[in-house]
Amino acid sequence: MRKILVFGNSGAGKSTLSKRLSADGNLAHLDLDTLAFKKESPTERRDIQESLKEVNAFLEKNDSWVIEGGYADIFEQILSHANEMIYLDLSAESCQENARNREWEPHKYESKEAQDKNLDMLINWILDYYSREDAFSELAHNNLFDQFSGNKKRFTSNQAIT
Repeated sequence: MRKILVFGNSGAGKSTLSKRLSADGNLAHLDLDTLAFKKESPTERRDIQESLKEVNAFLEKNDSWVIEGGYADIFEQILSHANEMIYLDLSAESCQENARNREWEPHKYESKEAQDKNLDMLINWILDYYSREDAFSELAHNNLFDQFSGNKKRFTSNQAIT
């Protein structure tokens, strides 16, 4: 049974990789973006305990899975359930380019136009990854990677994982 955590900066390719792993390995897939934010205010995070209830329900329901996101604070709470970890540690430039070329994500945005309106903010968010100290930062992701004792891989380019 594979139980994989996939994380990294916005635009690193977490969703693309996780969808591929899910399809290739018949793994249940959970994108943490779908449960970490308030439905009525999609830019405001829900209380972490509310999100964790849904994550734990997913874990109980599925024997093999891949969970993706940038949420080190959520991943820290479920590390003991995972046996694999993939850290997509790409450069800011690569993440920004991926974000610019991203297809419409209907589970996050009502339209491609709404997604594109958010692009300038996302480009800056990606760059801030290296200086922030929150749960979405390079610092938090490096700490998460260091504390995991299972099978783990760090990729610095999308080409390395294809």
